[in-house]
Amino acid sequence: MLELPHTLIGAAIATAIPDPRISLPLALLSHFVTEYIPHWNPHLFTELKTLGHITRKTTLIVAADATAALILGTWIALRSPRPLIILAACFLAVLPDVLEIPYFFFGWRPKIEEKLVLWQRSHQLNVKPIWGIICQLAVVVVTLYFTLSA
Repeated sequence: MLELPHTLIGAAIATAIPDPRISLPLALLSHFVTEYIPHWNPHLFTELKTLGHITRKTTLIVAADATAALILGTWIALRSPRPLIILAACFLAVLPDVLEIPYFFFGWRPKIEEKLVLWQRSHQLNVKPIWGIICQLAVVVVTLYFTLSA
């Protein structure tokens, strides 16, 4: 799943459950649960294995997605009476993907990092781009609705 939906799910959890002892672990757990929602991602692993590098197009998609996630997550947090909890939940919801950045973009490939990448890759419900983007847009709309109406 792209970072924006993960971020907004983290924000929605922290908005709905103000106790960080509950909301923060749930935000992290949400990352793994939501990988089973049908979605589309750029195929970083496949590009790396077949081309030996991540393409410029994929890098731009990843950068645009991360930028949108940072902007919307921060905006939601600043509207909240608990901005630090919201920001922490947003971060935890994307943390497993953030941990993969050195693997894909900086060539850092220790065994534990490779295991994380392979585990995440094997636990995603990837679909064709149009359906995967529609599903993620639905997640974005629903989470924004619940977050902003709270």
